[in-house]
Amino acid sequence: MDVFEAISKLKITVKEFDARPVDDKEIGLLLYMATRVNSAGNIQPWEFIVVKEDSQKKKLAVAALRQKIVFDAPVDIVVCANMAQEHLRFNKKGTLYGVQDTAAAVGIIMVAANALNLGVNWVRAFDEEGVKTILGLPDDLRPVAILPIGYPSSTTEEERTPFEHISWADKYGKKFELAIATKKGREEEHIVKPLGMMMEDFVKSLEKKLSEKKRNKN
Repeated sequence: MDVFEAISKLKITVKEFDARPVDDKEIGLLLYMATRVNSAGNIQPWEFIVVKEDSQKKKLAVAALRQKIVFDAPVDIVVCANMAQEHLRFNKKGTLYGVQDTAAAVGIIMVAANALNLGVNWVRAFDEEGVKTILGLPDDLRPVAILPIGYPSSTTEEERTPFEHISWADKYGKKFELAIATKKGREEEHIVKPLGMMMEDFVKSLEKKLSEKKRNKN
């Protein structure tokens, strides 16, 4: 699986995992890749708690608003941001930078998990103080994400808004044509047009077909 396929699979949400355990070497690879991410001031604020014990997973599931997937997953990775390091370097702005950088690490874990044919969800809704208590986190270590990881047995695919409908040229609201490279070596390009232009092209194509049909009849 190439990186583009792994990213595309992020739109898949895991509903259930099967009983197969996840190899510790694969978990290690996920964490290694996460630490390759760039960070503000090279602070590298991320820290990871790997949770495999059923008793801990059960508590985490309760703290995560009773989301069953947290308990059912063979392993949960709780990704945290070390705010003490960020504030020491950047004062109040460090809060934003810490969350941004740690979220980037979360994204890499998810892409890497897909590349290994693992399933992963990003659980965002949880009682932050509850998670800190369960995991014994110090005050300045802030949990940003709970990532249930395993081999998926049931999934659903979420729809995505076409990127050409939410992309603008130079300023908000100014449409422009975009092109994306095809998978074939990115040697060819597929032109993506705004919806209005697509409708114009459709009408022109329809008019052309009707005109040709009329000529054929004559």
